[in-house]
Amino acid sequence: MKINSLKFGLASAITAAVFWIICSFFVWMVPGGMMSLTTNMMHMEMGRSGWALSPIGVVWGLFAWSLFTGIFAWLLATIYNLLTKD
Repeated sequence: MKINSLKFGLASAITAAVFWIICSFFVWMVPGGMMSLTTNMMHMEMGRSGWALSPIGVVWGLFAWSLFTGIFAWLLATIYNLLTKD
């Protein structure tokens, strides 16, 4: 089965953008809860640091995560298609 690399990359970039916006919203609304969750996920004590959430940071993060996720997914699908050639 072939994967359409461009569509897979675009779908991944859109998904990353949605998750970035949701995560940024939660950091803005419940910063303490998100810091606790991040501490548990990273297996690190992060209680002494704080969030640096700014509108420009949200936009840059949205752009960067979407772009890199899209490129990664496109490359993944391209390599997968090369490996499954008959």
